[in-house]
Amino acid sequence: MKIDMTRWTHPLELGERRFLHPGPLRWLRALGWALALFFLIALASLSTGEALGKALPKTSGAAQLAANIVAVLVGLGVYALAVRLAEGRWPSEIAWRPALPQLGVGLLIGAAMFATVMAIMAVFGLYDIRALGAAPAWIAIGKAVQSGVVEEIMIRAILLRLTWRAFGPWVAFAISAALFGFGHLPNPNATVFAAIAIALEAGIMLGAFYALTGRVWMSIGVHAAWNFTQGYLFGAAVSGGDFGPAMASSTARPGFPEWLTGGAFGPEASLPALVVCTTIGLGVTWMAWRAGQFAKPAAV
Repeated sequence: MKIDMTRWTHPLELGERRFLHPGPLRWLRALGWALALFFLIALASLSTGEALGKALPKTSGAAQLAANIVAVLVGLGVYALAVRLAEGRWPSEIAWRPALPQLGVGLLIGAAMFATVMAIMAVFGLYDIRALGAAPAWIAIGKAVQSGVVEEIMIRAILLRLTWRAFGPWVAFAISAALFGFGHLPNPNATVFAAIAIALEAGIMLGAFYALTGRVWMSIGVHAAWNFTQGYLFGAAVSGGDFGPAMASSTARPGFPEWLTGGAFGPEASLPALVVCTTIGLGVTWMAWRAGQFAKPAAV
């Protein structure tokens, strides 16, 4: 049976005008713009979230969630304005009309993927999973939303898109996945294997959803739901850190190697996560290729 992906795919817009107009050294201009835009979004969004987080009551989960949401909206707004001014277009990669359905699908996929990973862990006795009962979700939702939106804008909409503009899709996938994976090395309990696992499983898979749809919304949904399911529903470490109050507590059983369970860094650095997410990532990459999304030429 042939799957019709026309409902979900949109032609990738890499940037064709103004600063990215065809001509000499467009690859260099694309890289320079990627760096400038990356740090602009980081400064605008993350500094807004940090400032509001300090100004609003730290004891109020709802207030902290509001700070996260405002930071996300600032990041999206600054990105749209910067692209409009420097590239002469309104960014279709964050178009609002397809946001809700693609976010919804992404949320379901992200939650299902992590639940599958933990089911494998439980079946093979690699993890202790203990239910704790109801817990406030404000902090977990806020962290999931901010990490999902801001990181996907920075890594997929900026780095992947503009290195694609400069060098073509395959080099762009390699660079953006490597930077995403090894960008986690400063995190608590990080290892080189954890960085490689994230680069392969998340860097490829999240980039593939962007390549398939031409939007970042499905990638955002997958990213946010994975983190929320991991940190709140299962209470496991998220990239080596604590995600706040959780409904369960999940810890790797002693005696197993870290590459198998993820150790203190969390399940995303485990072999089951690597297999599940990389398999899905390669499948979605194949779907994007079949849909013609990789036919976009590199810069000249």
